[in-house]
Amino acid sequence: MISTTSSPTTTLGEHASLNAIHSIVPTLCPKSYAHGPLESGGFFLATDFLNLNPRDGKPGSGESLAKKLAKLHSTPAPIPEGYEEPQFGFPVTTCCGETPQDNMFKVSWAEFYGENRLRSIVKKAEASNGADGELRKLVDELVETVVPRLLGDEHLKGRDGEKIKPVVVHGDLWSGNHGRGRIGDGGVEEVVFDPSSCFAHAEFEAGIMGMFGGFGEGFWREYHGVRPKDEPVEEWGDRCLLYELYPHLNHYAMFGGGYKGGAVSIMRKLLKKYGKET
Repeated sequence: MISTTSSPTTTLGEHASLNAIHSIVPTLCPKSYAHGPLESGGFFLATDFLNLNPRDGKPGSGESLAKKLAKLHSTPAPIPEGYEEPQFGFPVTTCCGETPQDNMFKVSWAEFYGENRLRSIVKKAEASNGADGELRKLVDELVETVVPRLLGDEHLKGRDGEKIKPVVVHGDLWSGNHGRGRIGDGGVEEVVFDPSSCFAHAEFEAGIMGMFGGFGEGFWREYHGVRPKDEPVEEWGDRCLLYELYPHLNHYAMFGGGYKGGAVSIMRKLLKKYGKET
C-alpha cells in the first residue's frame, strides 16, 4: 500500500514507528518497506496493505488488542546505536498529528517527559496561540514539582522493584487509530495504525487513551493481567492523568479553543495534590 504526504518528517517518523511496533508484535500493525520523495512532489510510504473493512477472511491470531498492547509494553526497547544503556526517546523525529516531537534521547524518563514533551509542547502552543504566562507558569511548576514526584528515577519502579525500562509505545492510540483488519494476506486481527512512537514509560500510552476514552474496565483488567501497573500502584491514576496532559496541550497547540481549559484543569488538580497550587 502506498500513501503520500507533503512532509518528509511525517513519512520517516511513521516508517520508523510502524517497524518498531511490527518488530515486537508483527500482527499488531503493518510493516513499512520503503519511504522517500516523489518526482511529482511530496513523499511516499510503502507498507503492507491494511484492509480495515474485511468482509470475510480467515481468523487471525485471536489475540485481543489488550494482550497485544501489553506484550508490546512488556518488551524492552532496543538500546539505540551509539549508547551503552537504555534511553528514552526515538531515533527519528515523529509527528503527533501535525506536531513534530523532540525525541532526543535521555536516560531519565522524568527529564524526557518534562522537557521533551511538556515544555516542548508549550513552546509550540504559544507559537500557535500567542504568549501565555499562565500556561507557561503552570507547566514550569508542574515540571519542577509533580513530574519528579510521580516519575522520578528513585520513585517510579517496575513491579520487580527495578527502575522502569523504556518500551515502544504507539504514541497516538485513540479509538480512531485502531480497529479490526487484515494485514496483507493474513487473518483478521486487532490492529493499530498511524503511530507516533517513542521509547517511553509503558503507562505513557494511557494518556491519549484516557483523553478520548473507548478503553473500558475490561480492557484494562485484561491488559494488567499481562502487564501489571508499576509501583507505586496507588499512584497509577495520577500518572495516567499526568500523561493525559500532553495530548491536551498538543491539541491546544494544533486547534486552540477549549483544549487549554482541559490542560489547566489537569495541572491544577495535580499541583493541589503533589505540588504548590498556582
